[in-house]
Amino acid sequence: MTRDDIRQVILDILERIAPDEDLSNITDDVPFREQLELDSMDFLDIVMELRKRYRVQIPEDDYEHLATMQGTVNYLEPKLKDVVK
Repeated sequence: MTRDDIRQVILDILERIAPDEDLSNITDDVPFREQLELDSMDFLDIVMELRKRYRVQIPEDDYEHLATMQGTVNYLEPKLKDVVK
């Protein structure tokens, strides 16, 4: 998967979790929680969706890497490099 593919996957997951949010202006380096009304359960839903769709295991100690779009893409890129979209 490319970086753009991963970004789109994250946007798709966010759209499912927070359907009323405007995702068109997501800034890559600003934490999701500052841009969207997400709580800790929503964040866990993102992690669980990644696990379900792509069998990506994300240890709790790594959650901090998923705070922003840029951090999430950077974290997932090596894990999803061999996944065909």
